Amino acid sequence: QVQLVESGGGLVQAGDSLRLSCAVSGLRFSSYAMGWFRQVPGKEREFVGVISWSGLSTDYTDSVKGRFTISRDNAKNTVYLQMDSLKPEDTAAYYCAASVAYKTDERNYHFWGQGTRVTVSS
Repeated sequence: QVQLVESGGGLVQAGDSLRLSCAVSGLRFSSYAMGWFRQVPGKEREFVGVISWSGLSTDYTDSVKGRFTISRDNAKNTVYLQMDSLKPEDTAAYYCAASVAYKTDERNYHFWGQGTRVTVSS
Protein backbone atom coordinates (compact mmCIF):
# COMPACT_ATOMS: atom_id res chain seq x y z
CA GLN A 1 0.00 0.00 0.00
CA VAL A 2 1.41 3.33 -1.06
CA GLN A 3 1.31 6.06 1.54
CA LEU A 4 2.42 9.68 1.37
CA VAL A 5 2.14 11.55 4.65
CA GLU A 6 2.76 15.29 4.81
CA SER A 7 3.63 17.12 8.00
CA GLY A 8 4.95 20.47 9.13
CA GLY A 9 2.08 22.77 8.28
CA GLY A 10 0.82 25.41 10.64
CA LEU A 11 0.05 29.05 11.28
CA VAL A 12 2.86 31.53 10.75
CA GLN A 13 3.28 35.23 10.14
CA ALA A 14 4.29 36.83 6.88
CA GLY A 15 8.04 36.63 6.43
CA ASP A 16 8.40 33.47 8.49
CA SER A 17 9.62 30.08 7.30
CA LEU A 18 8.19 26.59 7.40
CA ARG A 19 9.51 23.23 6.28
CA LEU A 20 7.05 20.65 5.09
CA SER A 21 7.96 16.98 5.01
CA CYS A 22 6.44 14.13 3.06
CA ALA A 23 7.24 10.60 4.17
CA VAL A 24 6.66 7.98 1.50
CA SER A 25 6.19 4.25 1.82
CA GLY A 26 5.01 1.41 -0.37
CA LEU A 27 6.87 2.40 -3.53
CA ARG A 28 10.45 2.60 -4.73
CA PHE A 29 10.92 6.19 -3.67
CA SER A 30 14.22 6.74 -5.47
CA SER A 31 12.55 5.94 -8.80
CA TYR A 32 9.94 8.68 -8.54
CA ALA A 33 9.94 12.37 -9.14
CA MET A 34 8.20 14.15 -6.29
CA GLY A 35 5.98 17.15 -6.67
CA TRP A 36 4.41 19.64 -4.33
CA PHE A 37 1.04 21.19 -5.07
CA ARG A 38 -1.25 23.50 -3.18
CA GLN A 39 -4.93 24.30 -3.16
CA VAL A 40 -7.06 27.07 -1.78
CA PRO A 41 -10.73 26.27 -1.16
CA GLY A 42 -12.77 27.10 -4.21
CA LYS A 43 -9.75 27.16 -6.51
CA GLU A 44 -7.98 24.58 -8.63
CA ARG A 45 -4.97 22.78 -7.30
CA GLU A 46 -1.74 24.56 -8.28
CA PHE A 47 1.70 23.20 -9.07
CA VAL A 48 4.34 24.46 -6.64
CA GLY A 49 7.49 22.55 -7.51
CA VAL A 50 9.02 19.23 -8.47
CA ILE A 51 12.25 17.40 -7.81
CA SER A 52 13.71 14.66 -9.94
CA TRP A 53 14.29 11.16 -8.61
CA SER A 54 17.99 11.92 -8.17
CA GLY A 55 17.43 15.30 -6.60
CA LEU A 56 19.62 16.95 -9.20
CA SER A 57 16.81 18.78 -10.97
CA THR A 58 14.10 21.02 -9.59
CA ASP A 59 11.47 23.27 -11.09
CA TYR A 60 9.15 25.78 -9.45
CA THR A 61 6.18 27.88 -10.27
CA ASP A 62 7.19 31.50 -10.75
CA SER A 63 5.43 32.78 -7.64
CA VAL A 64 7.66 30.73 -5.31
CA LYS A 65 11.00 30.87 -7.13
CA GLY A 66 13.71 32.15 -4.84
CA ARG A 67 11.58 31.54 -1.74
CA PHE A 68 10.78 27.80 -1.80
CA THR A 69 13.25 24.94 -2.07
CA ILE A 70 12.50 21.28 -2.61
CA SER A 71 14.93 18.62 -1.46
CA ARG A 72 14.81 14.91 -0.88
CA ASP A 73 16.53 12.23 1.15
CA ASN A 74 16.24 8.95 -0.69
CA ALA A 75 17.68 7.08 2.28
CA LYS A 76 14.76 8.29 4.39
CA ASN A 77 12.11 8.12 1.65
CA THR A 78 11.26 11.73 2.41
CA VAL A 79 10.85 14.89 0.37
CA TYR A 80 10.91 18.37 1.83
CA LEU A 81 9.54 21.76 0.93
CA GLN A 82 11.42 24.59 2.59
CA MET A 83 9.31 27.72 2.45
CA ASP A 84 10.95 31.03 3.28
CA SER A 85 9.67 34.59 3.18
CA LEU A 86 6.13 33.34 3.36
CA LYS A 87 3.33 35.56 2.15
CA PRO A 88 -0.39 35.52 2.96
CA GLU A 89 -1.03 34.35 -0.61
CA ASP A 90 0.89 31.17 0.18
CA THR A 91 -1.95 30.13 2.46
CA ALA A 92 -3.26 26.80 1.18
CA ALA A 93 -3.37 23.07 1.74
CA TYR A 94 -0.10 21.62 0.50
CA TYR A 95 0.10 18.18 -1.05
CA CYS A 96 3.02 16.01 -2.05
CA ALA A 97 2.67 13.59 -4.94
CA ALA A 98 4.73 10.97 -6.75
CA SER A 99 5.22 10.57 -10.47
CA VAL A 100 7.31 8.26 -12.61
CA ALA A 101 8.04 11.25 -14.82
CA TYR A 102 9.54 14.65 -14.05
CA LYS A 103 6.44 16.71 -14.78
CA THR A 104 4.62 19.80 -13.60
CA ASP A 105 1.13 18.70 -14.69
CA GLU A 106 -0.77 17.05 -11.83
CA ARG A 107 -2.30 14.56 -14.25
CA ASN A 108 1.06 12.79 -14.28
CA TYR A 109 0.94 12.16 -10.55
CA HIS A 110 -0.72 8.96 -9.43
CA PHE A 111 0.03 8.90 -5.72
CA TRP A 112 -0.98 11.73 -3.38
CA GLY A 113 -0.77 12.61 0.26
CA GLN A 114 -3.66 13.86 2.33
CA GLY A 115 -2.31 17.39 2.59
CA THR A 116 -1.10 19.69 5.32
CA ARG A 117 -2.48 23.15 5.90
CA VAL A 118 -0.35 26.27 5.83
CA THR A 119 -1.79 29.58 6.98
CA VAL A 120 0.22 32.78 6.68
CA SER A 121 -1.13 35.79 8.52
CA SER A 122 -0.30 39.36 7.51
